[in-house]
Amino acid sequence: MVGSGGREHALCWRLARDGGLERLLVAPGNPGMVDVATVVPVSATDIAGLAALVEREAIDLVVIGPEAPLVAGLADALRAAGVAVVGPDAAAARLEGSKAFCREIANAAGVRIAVGGTFQDVDVALDFARARAGRVVVKADGLAAGKGVTMCDDLAAAERAIRACLVEGAFGDAGRRIVIEEVLVGREVSVIALCDESGIRALPAARDHKRLGDDDSGPNTGGMGAISPVDAPGDDAVMRILDTVHAPILGELAKRGAPFRGVLFAGLMLTSDGPVLLECNVRFGDPETQATLPRLATPLLPLLVATAEGRLAEAAADAGIDGALLPVQDAAATAVVIAAYGYPAAPRTGDPIRGISDARAQGGIVFCAGVAGTPDALVTAGGRVLVVVGQGPTHDAATDHAYRAVDRIDIAGMQVRRDIGRTPAVAAGARP
Repeated sequence: MVGSGGREHALCWRLARDGGLERLLVAPGNPGMVDVATVVPVSATDIAGLAALVEREAIDLVVIGPEAPLVAGLADALRAAGVAVVGPDAAAARLEGSKAFCREIANAAGVRIAVGGTFQDVDVALDFARARAGRVVVKADGLAAGKGVTMCDDLAAAERAIRACLVEGAFGDAGRRIVIEEVLVGREVSVIALCDESGIRALPAARDHKRLGDDDSGPNTGGMGAISPVDAPGDDAVMRILDTVHAPILGELAKRGAPFRGVLFAGLMLTSDGPVLLECNVRFGDPETQATLPRLATPLLPLLVATAEGRLAEAAADAGIDGALLPVQDAAATAVVIAAYGYPAAPRTGDPIRGISDARAQGGIVFCAGVAGTPDALVTAGGRVLVVVGQGPTHDAATDHAYRAVDRIDIAGMQVRRDIGRTPAVAAGARP
């Protein structure tokens, strides 16, 4: 497992529970993951170091969690060495590495996407924003660690966001080109699917909560919580999304010589006129993964192996999975993020983390993300520190379960939304 966040902890947790593994290594991991995997201190972007680790340890399968190593070509390097990899090559990973490229692919594939364009000239960008009274979403084109998206309510905000990217260089090379799109209003949904040349198999749908504060207030973040299942779309609508979003995008990539083996994440806004694509990611979502994997009612490892080997449809059929939706448990799950003081602008590090054992004793599942220190003395080391998951027969029960566990955690100045699973999450559309 490549990565160090809550998503990778959740994946390791699930794989360890499923069985079938001789060894599970995570690089670079974090000290909160030692309960489920062996932590190896090799950076997620150290392609040569990871390739050497895989060869030295005779690794059979590599699952790449974060986007940066995918965009940098880690999957290419490992596949060239004959290793099975869950994650697309760099050519297909551009789908997340460049928002302009994502728009290009979506438009070529006939996928409905928000009205917008790509800009490098400040005046032209401002003209586009003025025509919409500044009600736009400004996105740095490249990877910006989840901080490159600004939702603007008026022209002054739009001008600040445009100039921050194109004039002030707030996001470096990632912001030298920007995408500006219309604001969409509706309910967000995340549809994450395993994909290879043989087919598509979707995980349970989830809904993320992007804003920092209750009632969708405050700045955008990497995600403050997620729920699964969602009230909409239902199974039939998810199937239509797979047919009208995932499949056309994969087909367009294949036409361009970039076949996809990995995880395709579609973030959509359910508007009054139907679903509209907001973004594509080329890996498991975070914190959606933490809310969906506990609900999965089939072992994950065989599906990941099959995806890496290009025989997903065959493996799903062998497992008795009929259709494109992976089987799920009836129980609901609510994932609540605990963020450090100062997140997202300037998260404070070094604060002791207490209460994880107590939270787990309450039945909560606790995944570690931005942590450092030792397994017995964790401290904060990033913005999103922990993700606490509660389960139950209903959303209300799962949410109550999650917050009972959250209340056992003690971190100075920690930030927690109190409405995950308790709000309809009607939001204007933008995702970092």
